[in-house]
Amino acid sequence: MANHKSAIKRIRQSQARRLSNRYYGRTMRNAIRKLRALTEKNEAQELFPKVISLIDRNVKRNLVHKNKAANLKSKLNRKLNAL
Repeated sequence: MANHKSAIKRIRQSQARRLSNRYYGRTMRNAIRKLRALTEKNEAQELFPKVISLIDRNVKRNLVHKNKAANLKSKLNRKLNAL
């Protein structure tokens, strides 16, 4: 166990951030899964901007690399156009 006050605080901070990051990442992945599972074009078009927004926010939080985000958005857009 940590002996210094600052190390104990760092553990608390990193644990809180980890939980927060897990929440945001999980939410994004679930939204992507939901969009990929849709077969109705109208529903997909409604959900698409929300999913893109989630992806962009996770890039801003440094949870997803910007290139990975670009790949995800491109694939989702192709899926949407194919419907």
